[in-house]
Amino acid sequence: MTYDPIRLEIFKHLFASIAEEMGTVLRKSSYSPNIKERRDYSCAVFNTQAQMIAQAAHIPVHLGSMPLSVQAAIDHYTGDLHPGDAIILNDPFRGGTHLPDITIVSPVFTQMNEEPLLIGFVASRAHHADVGGMTPGSMPVGRELFQEGLIIPPVKLVRTGSTDQAILDLILANVRTPDERLGDLMAQLAANHRGTDRLIDMVSRYGNEEIQTAMLELLSYTERMTRKLITSLPDGTFTFKDYLDNDGISNLPVPICVSITILGDHAYVDFSGSAPQQQGNINAVYAITLSAVYYVFRCLLGLDVPNNSGCLAPVEVIAPVGSVVNALPPAAVAGGNVETSQRIVDVLLGALAQACPERIPAASQGTMNNITIGGPLLAGKGSFTYYETLAGGTGATCDNNGASAVHSHMTNTLNTPVEALEYAYPMRVLCYEVRRGSGGLGRKHGGDGLRRDLQVLVNCQATLLTERRIHQPYGLNGGEPGQSGVNSLLRGESQISLAGKGTVELQSEDIISIQTPGGGGYGERHKPEA
Repeated sequence: MTYDPIRLEIFKHLFASIAEEMGTVLRKSSYSPNIKERRDYSCAVFNTQAQMIAQAAHIPVHLGSMPLSVQAAIDHYTGDLHPGDAIILNDPFRGGTHLPDITIVSPVFTQMNEEPLLIGFVASRAHHADVGGMTPGSMPVGRELFQEGLIIPPVKLVRTGSTDQAILDLILANVRTPDERLGDLMAQLAANHRGTDRLIDMVSRYGNEEIQTAMLELLSYTERMTRKLITSLPDGTFTFKDYLDNDGISNLPVPICVSITILGDHAYVDFSGSAPQQQGNINAVYAITLSAVYYVFRCLLGLDVPNNSGCLAPVEVIAPVGSVVNALPPAAVAGGNVETSQRIVDVLLGALAQACPERIPAASQGTMNNITIGGPLLAGKGSFTYYETLAGGTGATCDNNGASAVHSHMTNTLNTPVEALEYAYPMRVLCYEVRRGSGGLGRKHGGDGLRRDLQVLVNCQATLLTERRIHQPYGLNGGEPGQSGVNSLLRGESQISLAGKGTVELQSEDIISIQTPGGGGYGERHKPEA
């Protein structure tokens, strides 16, 4: 029997609205500018098998990884899930991404014959500006996971509606900004409460059988649409290789290779040939690689197709264990989430450009330009930790120039407004402008990056985790690459070049200047006749 398409569309929007409303609650009740202003979070709805049914238009890097966190929570508490529970975790090797991304998973129950009946899960993931570790902001250029912060395995933060104060105290004792962390964790719990209430309301209105059927039908619909997309691509094998600048420990480039084989309505994505896991923190866990693959195929599907786990059903991902795209513990992974994920997207798009060149853009900036700064607040009022990713240029397409000064691909955050930044932190923004001419030239030119100069007003410590400072974002079909990024320290009359990855001690009045990469150009420029 064919499910009514109109009813399916209604349920698509109902489930999506739950995730969107959860995100609104999280944003409006959070404490940190990173969540409130930059919106570095994701919220989603899952069925009882941990398959994602709907995710709001939040952070792409969370798309494929959140189901693995939900599955880890289910596996850990099999037979011990109850109404009012909330499970917290951030372990990258149990479905997480990197330690600052803390996930809270809540099982949702309704009553059936006076007994609780599990009907699904809701989850929220937010990037916390500090979770301990060797540097403020928990994004150090470290050599192992333990240096990056507090590792939280799946554990119940809330049991049948009552917060486990001992677990909460343990978490807050290991971070530099406990009041801010407490506020953001409570905001996540509030978001999960809202999602729980809305999913229960849906079951009360439509019945659990109808809800479960709608979930499966939405998964099936997305899978059918993905198979249709893959079928539209020519059969064959398409390969591409690109490089990360280095791992922050050595200066050697780190290759990432992909081979995409299209066979009928199935795609095989093979990362064999990529570098082994590295000493530095650019290692990506399997969840990150899965998210990048999900994101690329999801982009080709179009906006009307639901964001759910059905997208990956016809796609097989092969990521060699112990490689930079599927690292083993205790590898450092802070940069794998934010930088390696971007390069994985670049190689996927580079390979697909051979199959459908008219649909694939040149490389975007290929980095999130991570900057973390931490130290004492003015007048001795505690500590601060500032985290931000900076926008850059996007790649041009066959029809359009790239966009300038926007976040792209695996990040979907906003900037921290100057007013909010200067209000919350002992810093000034001295320059914030488009970096004109940094996009690659071509028949269509790449978007330009930006420049942001931050002056600190106290002695503090900054960590940079950036890419595309050596290897430029590639152009396509004769288009020129975008310009590389540039990091500098301005101290008095001196200008000191900073590496793409590293930690630097700052003195009051020092200025950190970040110039972000431009996107690649598309097509050869028309040259004037002699």
